Order: sequence, then structure tokens, then C-alpha cells
Amino acid sequence: MTDTDHAGQGKTSASRDLFRRACGIIPGGVNSPVRAFRAVGGEPFFVQRAAGSRLWDADGNEYIDYVLSWGPMILGHAHPAVVHAVADAATRGTSYGAPTAAEVELAEAVQGFFPSMQRLRFVNSGTEATMSAVRLARGFTGRELILKFEGCYHGHGDSFLVKAGSGVATLGLPNSPGVPAELSKLTLTAPFNDLEAVETIFRAHPGKIACVILEPVVGNAGFIPPDDGFLQALRRITEADGALLVFDEVMTGFRVAPGGAQERFGIVPDLTTLGKVIGGGLPVGAYGGRADVMDWIAPVGPVYQAGTLSGNPLAMAAGLAQLRILRDENPYPELERRTARLVDGLLEIGRERGVPMTGGSLGSMWGVFLAAGPVRSFEDAKASDVETFRRFYHALLRRGVFFAPSAFEAGFMSTAHTDQDVEATLSRAREALAEARP
Repeated sequence: MTDTDHAGQGKTSASRDLFRRACGIIPGGVNSPVRAFRAVGGEPFFVQRAAGSRLWDADGNEYIDYVLSWGPMILGHAHPAVVHAVADAATRGTSYGAPTAAEVELAEAVQGFFPSMQRLRFVNSGTEATMSAVRLARGFTGRELILKFEGCYHGHGDSFLVKAGSGVATLGLPNSPGVPAELSKLTLTAPFNDLEAVETIFRAHPGKIACVILEPVVGNAGFIPPDDGFLQALRRITEADGALLVFDEVMTGFRVAPGGAQERFGIVPDLTTLGKVIGGGLPVGAYGGRADVMDWIAPVGPVYQAGTLSGNPLAMAAGLAQLRILRDENPYPELERRTARLVDGLLEIGRERGVPMTGGSLGSMWGVFLAAGPVRSFEDAKASDVETFRRFYHALLRRGVFFAPSAFEAGFMSTAHTDQDVEATLSRAREALAEARP
């Protein structure tokens, strides 16, 4: 095997050595499954540093990055304001286990973008946020069943690893061992965009469903937007039944619009979950919503949830710096234009090369499938040509473009990406797809 058989444009010996060392001590050599490149083959590169729209690996190879830590780096990597905020906060201590003014300030900033979050609580990850939101929904309603959608991924909580997307789909695992069957029975599933299936489930379980939780724009099965009227119908159905509507905006928050999908589509959910974008890429999450629901959380109410590192001062400082820039500079029109140009260009290349391809974008979130389309659900997404995608992926990587290492993941744009980055990406994609085409 030569150096060019692996990720990158040049040498890969350092990444290869690191991966072999990692495999000896870390399961699969990675700390999150999708990083292992199982879906695309080969071995992962190891990142040495990042700045702006770029990553550099341990061998010095440079990549235009459209993964952006799976979404949160909306200002690009190592933005000076965010770096300064973290460094300044660190001089005053890294963790207190006690309240700080920054927690209040960041909560107010988040609420400014998401008015539906009348009360909110910080946690340490998107997974923690969704787990807490579902526990709260069950406690508030006194019901046990939840409804999620096939291909939507809400973190690795037990209740969510039923027909999940993201890494679970990438590895071909329909569910996860270790989740008790009795618990799995409490999670109902429906195809995304299938309103009839949702109505059937609610008729079969009247007054028993605590909440419907969904990615309002799917990102963990590839980029799949909702059909016209789908989210509005979910709002009507849940209100009529007394179930809560939970928008998992870990990916869509600050991405498809400043106030997420709920702003873009004009829906007011009962609860919202957010992830590391509100921490400038540091480990953080939040859940929040209606005041009467959130007041069921301890210490005000009986539903318990806690965390020593929740509201960590470094994450609060980074998040405040990032959200202030988004608020004050409003980069969204340019982000949306540049993202649309990337997707339009990729689809044009697919047509030129005779490779079936479909895709789209909202705000700075985007995705393409190597399928004729349309893709309205995870079932549709699974019809993608994953073999051609694998070849295309590695051909791009060798040319210095980093897309998510799975045919079932969304991509992202940052304010650090330039028009020149996009045009360079499209030029390299044209070559890569010619090489990958069967």
C-alpha cells in the first residue's frame, strides 16, 4: 500500500502510525465511530491543527473542510474572537461547579435567537440535551411512549438508538445491543415526511405519547428537508393529543436560519435542543422551551437532571463570542448564497458526468446524494450509490477536500469559506467524480 492509497494529497505515514497506536488502546482507534472511515474504507487522517476553512493533518496535508466538527464551527476554525475569549476565561479558572454571570449572558443570547426557549438549561452535549428533554417530556405528560423518525439521530441515549441515522446507519446497525428490549418498545418510529404514518400511530396510541422528537431538517441521514406542511401538521397533531413537540436543532440551530428551523418554517415547538454551536465548538448543549414545562426540572420541579460541568466557563465564553458575532454581523445572506453555489455546482457536475445526484441546502447546511432522487426519507437515502460515493470521497480527499466520511451525513459552510474555496472545491470535484464514475 502506497502513501497515496490513504487520506490526503501526500504522505500519510504519521497518520497511519497514529491510527495503529490508537487501535491498540481505543476501540476501533477512534472516539466516535464515524471517524473510523468504515463507511468509505481506508484509514482516517489525524488532525494536527485547523484555521479558518482549513484542516492540516499530522503529515502536513491541507484540506478544505466542510465537516466543521460536524457543524458548530460556523465562523470557521480558531476564529480570533473565540480563541481570545477562551484564553481569557482560562486565566480565571477552567471549572467552578458554581454559577457564573457568563451562564446567564449566554442563556439570554441563545433566547434572543430562539424566543420559544422561555427557560433553558445548559448541559455538556447534544446527546445530554435530547436525553434530558425526553425525560422532561415524560415527566411533564405522565406518559412513557415517544415517537421519533427513521434515520433521525438524537445522540446515543438508549431511547434513540432505534432506527437511528448517522453512525448507526453508516455501520449498518438497525439498533444497538445493550438497549433493553422493553425500553425499545417505548420508542415508536415513523418514516420522515410520512404524515399518514404519524396519524396512524397517534390513533393507535391516543393519550399515551409523551413527545414527538425530530430533526426538523434531517442531517444525520444526509440532508433531507421537510415536505411543505409536514412540520405544521406535526404541530397540530401533538397539540390535539397533548403530546409535546421537540425540535432537535443540534444541527439546524443557527444553520438553516439564525433561529434554526423553527424560525425558517414558522413553527413554535414545546422544547428545543441545541448542541456545541452555542459553545463555539467546545463541549456544550442546551435544552429549553415553554416555561411551564421547564419548571418541572429540578430544583424547581421533580424531574431530576444535573451536571458538574454544565455551564463550563470556557464553553460559555466561547459561545458568547460566537453568538455575538452572528448577531452583530449577520453573515447569513452570504453563507446561504455560497452554500447554494456549492450544491448547485456539485449537481451540475453530476449531470455533466452522467452520475445520478440530488441534493439541496438551507442556510449553511447542505447535502447531496448519489441517487436520482427525490430523497424524502431515510428509506430513499438508502438507495444512494454508496460504492461510487466511496470512490468519489477518496478522490476528493486526495485533492484536499474533506467531506463527511459517510454517504449519510450533511455538510456545512462557514464564514471563513470564500468564493475561491467553493470554486476550487468544484474544480476538484469535477476531477474526482470523473475518476470515481463506474
